[in-house]
Amino acid sequence: MQYDVSTAQEYLAVIDKDWRFEKLNQVRDILHEFGPEFVEGINYKMLSYQDERGIAFHLNAQKAYVGFYVGSIEKVDPSGALLAGLDVGKGCIRLKKSTNIEQTGLSEFIQKAIQLWQQGKDIDC
Repeated sequence: MQYDVSTAQEYLAVIDKDWRFEKLNQVRDILHEFGPEFVEGINYKMLSYQDERGIAFHLNAQKAYVGFYVGSIEKVDPSGALLAGLDVGKGCIRLKKSTNIEQTGLSEFIQKAIQLWQQGKDIDC
């Protein structure tokens, strides 16, 4: 889904306060914990996380899932071990209503992705 907003605060105000809001905020908390220097903004009508190098991640509440857009998942987790059991695409992690984030390796994946980004590594598609 696309939201016609210009700030992260507006985005959070207009999305439905259902399970997607909860999952979205869980991912936001992880991003803020491991990447406090990232500025939260809006890009492509979804939440974006950027530093002086540019945008590293996107986060969006879709109709049936919350999408966390990383660039290239394989560059962060070549073996797929951290995201085992999650619905993933080439650059997107789909968090569905039944996903229990605490029982996945998502937090470790995000921490590793942020570390690679901070080291100047290429995690783009």
